[in-house]
Amino acid sequence: MKPTPPFKLSWSGYTLDLSLRTHVMGVINVTPDSFSDGGQFFEKERAIEQGLQLGADGADLIDIGGESTRPYSKGISAEEEMNRVIPVIEALSKEITIPISIDTLKAQVAREALRSGASMVNDISALRSDPEMAAVAAEADVPVVLMHMKGTPSDMQVNPTYDDVTAEIIAFLTGVIDQAVSCGIRKERIIVDPGIGFGKSFDHNLKILKDLGRFQCLDMPILVGSSRKAFIGRILDKKGHERDTGTMATVAAAVMNGAHIVRVHNVKQAVETVRVIDAIKRGGIEGV
Repeated sequence: MKPTPPFKLSWSGYTLDLSLRTHVMGVINVTPDSFSDGGQFFEKERAIEQGLQLGADGADLIDIGGESTRPYSKGISAEEEMNRVIPVIEALSKEITIPISIDTLKAQVAREALRSGASMVNDISALRSDPEMAAVAAEADVPVVLMHMKGTPSDMQVNPTYDDVTAEIIAFLTGVIDQAVSCGIRKERIIVDPGIGFGKSFDHNLKILKDLGRFQCLDMPILVGSSRKAFIGRILDKKGHERDTGTMATVAAAVMNGAHIVRVHNVKQAVETVRVIDAIKRGGIEGV
């Protein structure tokens, strides 16, 4: 595996030097039907408390979403999604100093979230779901996560098939990176995500983690979101909220194979896991 390029994200007063250590993104699902926490943070105050806790636990950034994208889920309106996430973003942005990412497919939601204190966009459709999303991200000049997903949340797990899952995801991400740049998004603002669990079978997810080093050919920071996903549950026979130990195993594998950011629900465990694996990978704790 070739050496990791010196990726550094600098924007809006934030700097994430991804060449020094692996960064941890904490997740807040402001939804009533999250697969991972069963709607535990659907209430505004609980979501805000969780955001503060994630920051205290060492999160480098926080990703807030208001629409469930679990397999077979149905979408909600932009208005309902904004009612869920905007109050949380407004409150947290006044209390924490780390970047807040908005996890959404909708340009309207992203625009309002960025106005309310978010400073990053995580779009699981890689800007394909809403034709206005690229313009919103380009105008705001914020980092954008482009993720691979085969199909949509409502049908992505209906027999997903590939001839070569890693090669096909790399080809897809190459195309959406070019499209994003053509729409005015600066290349140094782009992060890629292979989309574990999004239109992937059990074997595909394992293959992506094993092959993660191949994604370095994209010359982009790599984000991996394996936290509490169903393939971990299948291996361990555990429900969503019981999968943190298995999640940390996937985090360790992702970091060893080249991930720059890991997206997790249990930030405290992930920060410790990442610190150890970074030290092993880099041969010491300087900068870790």
